[in-house]
Amino acid sequence: MSSSMIFYFIFFLCSFSCFSHSKGASDSSSIYKSFLQCLPTQSPQPDPTFSTIVYSSAYNSSSYTTVLQAYIKNRRLNTTSTPKPVLIITPTKESQVQATILCAKKLGVQIKIRSGGHDYEGISYVSSEKDFIVLDMFNFREVNVNIATETAVVQAGAQLGELYYRIWEKSKVHGFPAGVCPTVGVGGHLSGGGYGTMLRKYGLSVDHVIDARIIDVKGRILNRKSMGEDLFWAIRGGGGGSFGVIISYTVKLVPVPEVNTVFRIMKTVAENATDLVYKWQTVVPTIDDNLFIRVLLQPVTVNKQKTGRASFIAHFLGDSDTLLAIMNKNFPELGLKKEDCMEVSWIQSILYWANFDYNTTAVEILLNRHSDNVNFLKRKSDYVQTPIPKSGLTAIFNKLVELGKAGFVFNPYGGKMNEYPADATPFPHRAGNLFKIQYSVNWNDADPTLEKDYVNQSRVLYKFMTKYVSKNPRGAFLNYRDLDIGVMVGTGKSGYNSGKVYGEKYFMGNFKRLVAVKTAVDPDNFFRNEQSIPILPGKSTGKSRKMTTLI
Repeated sequence: MSSSMIFYFIFFLCSFSCFSHSKGASDSSSIYKSFLQCLPTQSPQPDPTFSTIVYSSAYNSSSYTTVLQAYIKNRRLNTTSTPKPVLIITPTKESQVQATILCAKKLGVQIKIRSGGHDYEGISYVSSEKDFIVLDMFNFREVNVNIATETAVVQAGAQLGELYYRIWEKSKVHGFPAGVCPTVGVGGHLSGGGYGTMLRKYGLSVDHVIDARIIDVKGRILNRKSMGEDLFWAIRGGGGGSFGVIISYTVKLVPVPEVNTVFRIMKTVAENATDLVYKWQTVVPTIDDNLFIRVLLQPVTVNKQKTGRASFIAHFLGDSDTLLAIMNKNFPELGLKKEDCMEVSWIQSILYWANFDYNTTAVEILLNRHSDNVNFLKRKSDYVQTPIPKSGLTAIFNKLVELGKAGFVFNPYGGKMNEYPADATPFPHRAGNLFKIQYSVNWNDADPTLEKDYVNQSRVLYKFMTKYVSKNPRGAFLNYRDLDIGVMVGTGKSGYNSGKVYGEKYFMGNFKRLVAVKTAVDPDNFFRNEQSIPILPGKSTGKSRKMTTLI
C-alpha cells in the first residue's frame, strides 16, 4: 500500500475516534442546528419542509442510519469504524439543493454527493475530513422519455434499470448504451463515462449526453447554454463531485433491433481456454461492431482440482443466424452453435446480463432499486494495448489459481470507440486500446482477516499485470474507482501534485483541461473528495475551507 493510502486510512480511524467522543456529538448537534437555521435563509423560495429532509445521528438516529445504509453497495464501507457524515440531506426539489450548497459553503462543511447507485470506494458517503455532510439525491429519479425526439431527461438519482424500463415502456426499438447492472446510479455512471454491451456500436453513455442541469458553487441552476461548453465537456466523463451537483442529464436514445442474441460459453484451461482468450483479444476489437463479447477469467474447482476458467458472454444486436455467420468466419475456435444462442428483445438482454432469468422475471424488476446482493468488494482497472502472449495468459491463469479468489473481467474495445478523439470528452481511453480489465473480488464473510487477504489479492494481481498493460501513465477507469492509485493530499501545490497522480491515470491528456475548468468554476475547491479534480495552485481566493491535510 502506498504511503498516502496508509495515511488516508489512519486519518479515517482518527476521524472516527474524534467523532466518537462527546465533542463529536456536540459538533453534530451544533451543525444540525446551524443547518436548520441556515437553510430557510438561503432558499430561493419559502420552504417549511426543511426539517423533514435533514437527518442527524444526534436527533433522528434511527432514520439517519436507515437513509445512510440504504445505498451503501459495498459492505466494506458499512462498518462501525467507517467515518459517518454529521448530516444527510435528502432534497426533493432544486431549491433545497441550492440552499444545501450555500449553507455548507457558509458553514465551512465538506459536502459529498450521492446519487443512489454503486460507489466502489464510498467517496460519496465517506470522508477523510472530520465534518462532512451527504447530499443524497435519491429522490431525484424522474425519467421522461420522448420517442418523437428520441431523447430522455433522466435525473441524477435515477438508476439505470429505471431508465431502461421507461424507454422500454415507450418503445421496443430504442435503448441507451450504458451499464449492465440495473442498480447503478445514473448520476455517477454518466459523470464518469459509463459503458455497456453496446460500447462497440455506440460508444459510451457520455457520448450521447446532449444537455444537463447542474447547480454550481454559487447556487445557480445552469443548463448547457448557460454553463458553457467547457463545463459541459467536463461533466461528461470528468467525474462526479468536482464541479457542482448534477440535477439531470438529457440523453439521446439509440436504435436497437427487435431481435437481439445472447450467449455464454465457458471453457476451462483443460478445454483450451488459454488459446481461446488469446484468439479473443486479437479478433474481437475488429469484429462486427454489433457484437460485444466479454470474458471473465476466474479460479474454479473442477473434480476437486483448482484450475482457471474463461467465460465468454455476448450480446449481439441482431439475430442468431447472422451472429453464427460472423462467429464462424472470425472466431470459429469458440465453437458457437445455434443451441448456444438465445434470441431476446433488448430489454430481455438487460435482464440476462443482470443475471436474471429473462423468461420468468418480470421487466418490473428493473424498477427495484435494491434488487442486487450487497457484498464486500474491491475493484481495480487497467487497459491492454498489445495482445497478451499465450505464455502470459498461462501465467495469468496460474496466478489466479494461486491466489484463489480474485478474478478478471475483460471488456473489448474497437468499433465506435476508435472513432471518437481522445479529447472528445474527458474520458480518454479510446483508440489504441484492445480491451479494458476490471479486477474483481467479492466476498460475504465479515471476517477482517479475509478482507485483508482478498484486498491484498487484488493488489498482488495488479502488480503482477504491470508488464501486460498500458504504461506512462498506466491507465485506469474512473468508474472503477480505486483509491490505491492515489488520493488528494493537502492543498495548494501539494493538492495539485497529488491530484495529478491519479488524475493523469484516469484522464490522460485531458487532466490539464479538467483542472482549468475546475479552477474557473470552483476556485476555492468547495466541491472536493479524495479523488476530485484539483485546482491550479495559487488560484484559490481562500474563501472556502480546503481539503484537510492528510499528512
